[in-house]
Amino acid sequence: MSAQEPATPTASTPPPAVSTLGELRASGWRPVPVAAELRRNAAARIAAGQPLVSGVLGFEDSVLPQLENAVLAGHDVILLGERGQAKTRLARSLVDLLDEWLPVVAGSEIHDDPTNPISRYAKDLVAEQGDDTPVVWVHRSDRYGEKLATPDTSIADLIGEVDPIRVAEGRYLSDELTIHYGLVPRVNRGIFVVNELPDLAERIQVGLLNVLEERDVQIRGHRVRLPLDIVLVATANPEDYTNRGRIITPLKDRFGSQIRTHYPPDTETELAIARQEADLPGATGGTAGPAEDGLPRVVVPDFMAEVVAELSQLARESPHLNQRSGVSVRLTVANYETMVASALRRSLRTGEPDAVPRISDLQALVASTQGKVEVETLEEGREDLLIGQLVSAAVVTVFRRRVRLANPQAVVGAFTEDTVVHAGDDLPSGAYLDTLERLPALAEPVLALAGGPEEPGVVASACELVLEGLHLTKRLNKEAVGLRATYRGRG
Repeated sequence: MSAQEPATPTASTPPPAVSTLGELRASGWRPVPVAAELRRNAAARIAAGQPLVSGVLGFEDSVLPQLENAVLAGHDVILLGERGQAKTRLARSLVDLLDEWLPVVAGSEIHDDPTNPISRYAKDLVAEQGDDTPVVWVHRSDRYGEKLATPDTSIADLIGEVDPIRVAEGRYLSDELTIHYGLVPRVNRGIFVVNELPDLAERIQVGLLNVLEERDVQIRGHRVRLPLDIVLVATANPEDYTNRGRIITPLKDRFGSQIRTHYPPDTETELAIARQEADLPGATGGTAGPAEDGLPRVVVPDFMAEVVAELSQLARESPHLNQRSGVSVRLTVANYETMVASALRRSLRTGEPDAVPRISDLQALVASTQGKVEVETLEEGREDLLIGQLVSAAVVTVFRRRVRLANPQAVVGAFTEDTVVHAGDDLPSGAYLDTLERLPALAEPVLALAGGPEEPGVVASACELVLEGLHLTKRLNKEAVGLRATYRGRG
């Protein structure tokens, strides 16, 4: 999500065996505008029942239908939403709707169409060599450009400028070949994305007006018009209209569609995204992954993964957090990774074969949460307390959803005045199995949650969840010192 350029995919088919303009014409190839190319390939996907873009979850019934309409209409698009709502990923995924290979004039900086060149270099080459003009094939991954808008972005960056080196080499200023093209012309016949468009200075935004309406660019000092073929996609945060900058009205008017994104609507979707994006040792996209060399096997029980996802869902409803800046899905991913890392660290210390997260690992989430939420005005030092309250609320939610107590009185009654249960980050899994042998009433809901006694690490994790849930629902007392906790009856 955070990379500036999408990963270059491996070509699935080799480029056509056509290397000259004459061969290209003889093959019957005909140029198609980028918008029409996207429309044709999108229509084929929709007709086949395939998703328009891949790797984006939670938008199936909201954002994607609007995006399909925009592509079919041939529109330039603004994706509007808070941080961490997959806006950039949506834009980058549109590359897959381009044809895999595109013929261009060899040596052209702006992907000139061999049958209709627009740059001086390509025009002169075609005039000189005719059907012998060399043609190369460009993969669709090279037809994508992206710029993170910043206040210091210049027209030269986007459109182009006279290159003083070429002038020093002996060319005249009036020579069109002295032009160094900017990012936009270099993505001619492709897709160009401007991230955080409101951060672009208003006078620079004006430079994009011609690109969107007249489909050309004009470069200072030259009477040159380049009729570009580009689909423009922009992303923006709705608060940017008033806080950091704004999109000028004439530019907004030139975008065909404005699509509002959103956060995952439920815990299940949030969790699916976290599992898809998290970078875990031996991860296979599920709850467990094979061990990497020298590392224990990672096993993430569903109920622990749900706690992490529920934490983000609750954070988006908290009146103590700044909801205008949003609570990114990156929070869920980072917390998921941190929880697993804490379990992994414990396994390495104790020598256990499996790394299974527990409730005691959730204390580590403070470090991965603080930098991703903005707390409303609070007394200094209360940020950790607020995060702890959110974690506890998430644990209670999952406890009530997952744990069924057939006889709550029997479970609570098992904690007599002299009966205590220890839990903590430093306890091996076997200690929890011993606890269940001492307290059969507690064993029933724990083993039901764990799915049986076969995985000691999962049983230990389930035991901590049940104990913490009983404490948070005011059925047990808890004394916590560091990473060690003691649970006892309330009598």
